[in-house]
Amino acid sequence: MATKTMNDSWTRVVSQIETIWSEEEFGEKEMKKARGNLTKMVNLIHEKTGEPKPDIMQKIAAFL
Repeated sequence: MATKTMNDSWTRVVSQIETIWSEEEFGEKEMKKARGNLTKMVNLIHEKTGEPKPDIMQKIAAFL
């Protein structure tokens, strides 16, 4: 369900991610690869920030 919601409201999702993790720069190409795939998005954010995956998942779940 979260993956479908993430794909359906992509612009809002990207905006929220850029707001929450504003200190990191996410390339458009990277983001497109993760579009519609919650696991890939969590992994991308984890790779960029080093933040624990459960914490990332919790933050994303709050706006999905």
